[in-house]
Amino acid sequence: MKIVVLDGYTLNPGDLDWDGFKALGDFICYDRTESKDILDRSKDADIIITNKTPITAETISSCKNLKYIGVLATGYNVVDVDAATGANIPVCNIPTYGTAAVSQFVFALLLNICHHVQSHSEAVQEGRWASCPDFCFWDSPLTELSGKTMGLIGFGRIGQDTAKIAQAFGMKVIAYDSYQNPDLVSDTLKYGTLDELLSQSDVISLHCPLFDSTKGIINAANIAKMKDGAILINTSRGPLVVEDDLAAALNSGKLRAAGLDVVSTEPIKEDNVLLKAKNCYITPHIAWAPIEARKRLMDIAVDNLAKFLQGTVQNKVN
Repeated sequence: MKIVVLDGYTLNPGDLDWDGFKALGDFICYDRTESKDILDRSKDADIIITNKTPITAETISSCKNLKYIGVLATGYNVVDVDAATGANIPVCNIPTYGTAAVSQFVFALLLNICHHVQSHSEAVQEGRWASCPDFCFWDSPLTELSGKTMGLIGFGRIGQDTAKIAQAFGMKVIAYDSYQNPDLVSDTLKYGTLDELLSQSDVISLHCPLFDSTKGIINAANIAKMKDGAILINTSRGPLVVEDDLAAALNSGKLRAAGLDVVSTEPIKEDNVLLKAKNCYITPHIAWAPIEARKRLMDIAVDNLAKFLQGTVQNKVN
């Protein structure tokens, strides 16, 4: 049984191991795979494991031994799922590994906007506090979250975990989701329409999948419905945001700030308009990446494959 990992480096840059996969078959792992090498590296594989390397219909039809595709992520749009289904090949993802990590990172971005801890620390190191005539100083508005409203677009596992943290900070929560669980409603949490969420929220955080219906959900028309000075957080998918519209809103002052861990094209392009937008804080898609979360991802990926080899398919998306 030949197992090929096409792009293992981001999951495991050296601080984890591949022993679980090695125990299941003849294993080979590539750090990265360019488009021109995908077919050559995959052609004899029984099992393909990918993170962001695309598995197209051509690849699937060319890999005559292929029996299983594992995705080292929750999102699986890199795989032509229809082609895999037509070839009777299961595609399995990792649905729950990063809930705590991502919801924590939402507040890393948000607290940076509220307090600018790093820039104030750098100012102290530069000697500005030592030379200050007063006992303290700050270079940007400082914001208290208690009493503010957080709107969560998408209210699955990560959205719900984010809501718990928001409530712990004393915030009220408005959730927008096609599925509503009445058991979660409380004095500090309610469901609302998208327009209600946009107009009432001081902070809006995106937690929805990327579908045709959600692509570009943060656009000029919806930004216009937001409170003046609202904050946007996106740790979900870059194409949920129309980047030109967000940049315009930040530069005009309509929105106070944005904290983004994802953008439309990754790695970010040098001409991305958000790189020059005011008060836009961008991190390189790392919300998912604490070692604890990556270890969970690895363990689930191995278990997915082990169960398949035993005759049971879990976390199948097709």
